[in-house]
Amino acid sequence: MPLTSGTTFTLRAGLLAAMLCQAGLASAQTIDEASLRQLDTRLEAIQPKMVAWRRDIHRHPELSGQEVRTAALVADHLRALGLEVRTGVGGHGVVGLLKGGRPGKVVALRADMDALPVAEITGLPFASGVTQMHMGSESPVMHACGHDGHTAMLMGVAEVLAGMREQIPGTVKFIFQPSEEGTSVPPEPGTSWGAKAMVEDGALDNPKPDVAFALHIIPNMPSGMIGYRSGPLFASGDTVRIRISGKQTHGGFPWNGVDPIVVSAQVITGLQTIVSRQLNISKEPAVLSIGQINGGNRENIVPESVEMVGTLRAFDEAMRNDAKERITRTAESIAAASGASAEVSFGPSTYPVTANPEALTEMLAPVLKKVSGGKAMQTSRFMASEDFSEFQKVVPGMYVILGAAPEGKTPATAAPNHSPAFDFDEGAMPTGAKALAAMTLEYLATP
Repeated sequence: MPLTSGTTFTLRAGLLAAMLCQAGLASAQTIDEASLRQLDTRLEAIQPKMVAWRRDIHRHPELSGQEVRTAALVADHLRALGLEVRTGVGGHGVVGLLKGGRPGKVVALRADMDALPVAEITGLPFASGVTQMHMGSESPVMHACGHDGHTAMLMGVAEVLAGMREQIPGTVKFIFQPSEEGTSVPPEPGTSWGAKAMVEDGALDNPKPDVAFALHIIPNMPSGMIGYRSGPLFASGDTVRIRISGKQTHGGFPWNGVDPIVVSAQVITGLQTIVSRQLNISKEPAVLSIGQINGGNRENIVPESVEMVGTLRAFDEAMRNDAKERITRTAESIAAASGASAEVSFGPSTYPVTANPEALTEMLAPVLKKVSGGKAMQTSRFMASEDFSEFQKVVPGMYVILGAAPEGKTPATAAPNHSPAFDFDEGAMPTGAKALAAMTLEYLATP
């Protein structure tokens, strides 16, 4: 039977549920108050360190694939804690292994390290003044998505859990990932980066985790609030590339050629009907946007070709694949009707849906409520994408959101992720670190 729009996720969820049962997750417990108090005490002691790490990383941001300094900072810290450390994993990735005092299961914790080609306008005393090469041009660089905070929090979790290693029944694998935002150089065909490259380079091997956890800072939620949900949380993300080829001619005699600019306009209009008229968005939403058009170099010359680049977002893998087929068919058919041709491709960025297994979410929701003082809630889905989904293809994974509206701002007025004015409340970092540590201890303690 062909897969329907909802079948793919149903099958995937069933497989993950089976994996969780095999891992011994038959029933849930909640972390005890003594352990929570110990985490509070330890995190309070290292909060100044987390702030210092965050500000140091923020002042010295590095683009995707160029995270040399950040990776060295992380690796040195993990070695100082006595962890087994592997560097150069999938690029500049760092993997640290903490073996507890007793045997048990394995939990992986992941943080991303890369920054964005954004010119910072925050005015912070530790604001970035860095520039690096991005796609062949010198570009300002900024941590405009909170990865500096993610890295600082996971460094803090590593220090806290290393101090409790004799109490830990199992192993914790700390994964510091490069290139979550993509690449800063045009990739060679078939080249992987980010989470996918780390997986291919053995980040989840020797030992293989039973589960993986991660979180993301969002300033457009109240500070200290934790958002979670089972099922799709972050959308898939596919770069859409369309090249329309026509026939160049004089602008005064368009009938002697085939105008790819007019065809491109018709294609863009036609593409809008894929989501609005062809996909069943009563089941799951989807977004298709064209964000870049390049073609022509003079007002009186009909060019030979036009290139368009956009993004496709979906929360269902079957719908995602269906949309790709419709994009290709729509572009090719409209171009052919005018005597032009369309070449459609997807990538190099292609991120799967980030989805949390229901059983794992139900198990850990009480823990998230405890560590946040009752400020954990089921959140809506996000049309952004996240390559933590590549880890979830290998092991069950739980991804959560940490609210961090900066002081003096409300969630509505805070600059969003990827904004040049992006900032977050550093006071939320202990809550995020506590969530990761408590989720880890809870899972490892579950029979």
